[in-house]
Amino acid sequence: MTPPDLQTWLIAQITEQPTLDVLFNGFCKKLVKQGLPVWRSNLGLETLHPEDIGFSLLWIDGDLRDRGFSRARPGILTSSDYLNSPAKIVDDTNQPFRWRQGEPDQGMEIILDMIEAGATEYMMLPLAFQDTYRSASISFATKAPGGFGDAGYEALQYASILISPLCERIALRRVALDALTVYLGATAAQRAYSGQIERGDVRTLQAAILIADLRGFTLLSDRLERRAMVTLLDRWFGVIGEAIENHGGDILKFMGDGLLAVFPLDGDPGASCARALAAAKQTMARTAKLNEDLAVEGIAPLRFGMALHCGDVEFGNIGAKRRIDFTVIGPAVNHASRLEGLTKVVQQPLVLSDSFAATLRQPLRSLGSHVLRGVREPVEVFVPE
Repeated sequence: MTPPDLQTWLIAQITEQPTLDVLFNGFCKKLVKQGLPVWRSNLGLETLHPEDIGFSLLWIDGDLRDRGFSRARPGILTSSDYLNSPAKIVDDTNQPFRWRQGEPDQGMEIILDMIEAGATEYMMLPLAFQDTYRSASISFATKAPGGFGDAGYEALQYASILISPLCERIALRRVALDALTVYLGATAAQRAYSGQIERGDVRTLQAAILIADLRGFTLLSDRLERRAMVTLLDRWFGVIGEAIENHGGDILKFMGDGLLAVFPLDGDPGASCARALAAAKQTMARTAKLNEDLAVEGIAPLRFGMALHCGDVEFGNIGAKRRIDFTVIGPAVNHASRLEGLTKVVQQPLVLSDSFAATLRQPLRSLGSHVLRGVREPVEVFVPE
């Protein structure tokens, strides 16, 4: 490949702004068209997410075979597959790894796979990213007799350098969105990334509001070692967080051993409130299963209070000049908070406000009217049948 050919093609991609899979597919096909006998290529990028360490794109014999395979973060960097791999060598040295037919396989699974598939050369190259905190690499393999040769090896090194800025631009966008989503929630992340970060920039949002809080956790935490306490809290947050996510909700804030989430009404209050109630029911069912596991471990069961309400909230940027939070405020949020406190009085894990219940087309049981602190008139509350 002559450098100008590749440069011209990549410059065109800057203006076209393709997705990463389209860019990578076109890049591999361009290499083959220019005479490089690429049989297999893999692009691997590390992201910034607590569960997924990154993703890869796999191109084999002219086509993308995998468009974004993700790998779980926990345990990956201590696994034997990684510790004895070209990826570990490239990560540690920031230098290329090269294997050619007839050389030792070094007990590496990927090299054994290459030999079995009939490859004659395999290389992994670090991508020239400015962000050196996360690994980014590209690999190439060929079945051509004699491999790529030194000229082909140098051409592929050059090609990887040229595509690096485009890959990094796409990867950094994903890193930014992943980080913002993890810490702010999906809706707030999109708003922050799009530039809506001015303090005081809020909008009125109709939403179902879910507030939940563990009961007796202070006493339980006094009995547990600190790390065990954090682990237990994460297990329960995992249960309720998955339920909220499964039903289209958005966690806005963790508050000690509690949380605040919203389900935007989106023009259909009944459907949105039904999703919020389904999330609450799933939380109760899976907390019961968690408590069974805790009993086996000799840990006291978790108890909680949860309230569902709906109304208008102010959603947006609130805070100090240099530390802003995306959150919701307003009377509806205060109302939901008071309802959650009422679960202690009525001894129910879940209560629904009258306005929330009015949107639902399913049977509910009234607990009568109750006085909420800070609310002028008594309010009727409900529980699921």
